[in-house]
Amino acid sequence: MQPGIPDEEQARTMTLEAFADTIVPGEKRSPDDQAIAGAVTGGGAVVAGAVELLETPATGLAPALGDFARLLNEHARSYAAQCGLDLGTTPPPFVALSFSHRTALVGILTAPGHPERELWVSVALFSNMAFDTAAHMHTLDAIAAGHPGLAAMGFAKPDADGLWRFPDYSYGRRLAGLHPDTTSTGSPA
Repeated sequence: MQPGIPDEEQARTMTLEAFADTIVPGEKRSPDDQAIAGAVTGGGAVVAGAVELLETPATGLAPALGDFARLLNEHARSYAAQCGLDLGTTPPPFVALSFSHRTALVGILTAPGHPERELWVSVALFSNMAFDTAAHMHTLDAIAAGHPGLAAMGFAKPDADGLWRFPDYSYGRRLAGLHPDTTSTGSPA
């Protein structure tokens, strides 16, 4: 835990990060990183800003994130008991699970028929969204910061003026001509 940050807030953040890392894994930020399991190399959902995206008002989830983390940790305790796992007292229960056990538990929570499925699928979707689109950032800022998802997808950098222009057609051929009323800026007249 980090000094100066209340334990409950740290537990919430670590738990949400561990969930996001289960959805889009990444490498540890440091050797003592407990939230990120380090299942793959390169940045995953956490480094891409999954928690930052979840905390934005636009998601509609921000006010309940503490409750989600507590609920996820309750599920982790129950899961650990069923599997005969000793999670200890720190870190938070979901964080204490190995990556394979985190994945198994998330699979249970997001399975058809689970009563909380919609909640966990929503959190998973935002974790993906943070990685795939950097939805919580301006695209130019994300590219400049080396956003791991945009970089992994090979998202094209804009021209020097900050605009994207594509001189080559993505399908290798022009699919349609411009409408005759299209202005020089690309807008319909």
